[in-house]
Amino acid sequence: MASYSGRGVHGQVVQRLGARIVGGHWAEGDVLDVRALGDELDVSLTVMRESLKVLAGKGLIDARQKRGTYVRPRSAWNLLDADVIRWRMAGGDGERLMRDLTDVRSVVEPAAAHRAALRRSDADLTALEAALTAMERARGDLPAEADADAAFHRALLAATGNELLARFDLILEPGLRERDRLVHARGDADDPVPSHRRVLDAVRDRDAPRAELAMLDLLAKAAEDVGAAASLPPGD
Repeated sequence: MASYSGRGVHGQVVQRLGARIVGGHWAEGDVLDVRALGDELDVSLTVMRESLKVLAGKGLIDARQKRGTYVRPRSAWNLLDADVIRWRMAGGDGERLMRDLTDVRSVVEPAAAHRAALRRSDADLTALEAALTAMERARGDLPAEADADAAFHRALLAATGNELLARFDLILEPGLRERDRLVHARGDADDPVPSHRRVLDAVRDRDAPRAELAMLDLLAKAAEDVGAAASLPPGD
C-alpha cells in the first residue's frame, strides 16, 4: 500500500504516467505507444519497461501479445495504493475518495474503539498516549501532524487485539494522510487533540459505549472538516 519509493528518472516516469492514467488522460482499453512515450519523456525503453511493471503492479495497466500495453478498467486498479490515492486527489477525484473514506471509517473505527476499550493492554495505552503527545507537539507541522494522526489510529486498531482489524491500517492510512493534508493545509483547522483525547480516555476507562460514541463524534467532526476544506456540504 505504500507509495512507490523509486527515485530519479525511473520514479519520475512512474509518477507521470500513473497520474495520466488515473487522471483520465487515457480511457479504459486504450493502448499505450511505449516507444513514443519513451521518446516524449526522453527515456530508454528499458526505463519505460521497468516503469510499466510498477504501474502493472498497481493494477493500472496490462500487456498482451498482439495487443500491446493497455489501460485496465478502473475495477482492476488497486484503489488502496498510496500513489493511486494521491493521483486521484491530484486528478480531481478527491471528493469521491474522501466520501468513500468517510464511509469506511464510519463502519470500522467506532466498532474498533468499542473493542479496544474492552481488550486494550497497558502497552496499547502507552502507544495511544505517545501518538496523542506527538499530535500535540506537531501543530503547524503538516507531515508531523499526519504521522501522529496515523499513529493514533493505527494504535487504536492494534488495541482491539484482533490481527485482522489491526491490518486495516493498510486500508485506512493512505486515505487518512490525504485527508489530513487537505484539511490542515487550510491553516485554520480545529485542534484535533481534544476529540482524540476523549477516545483515549474512554478506552483507558474500559468504557466501550463511551469509546464508540467518542469515535463517532470524532468522525462527524472529521467529515465536517473535509467538507469545509473541499467546499462541500458535510455528509452530502
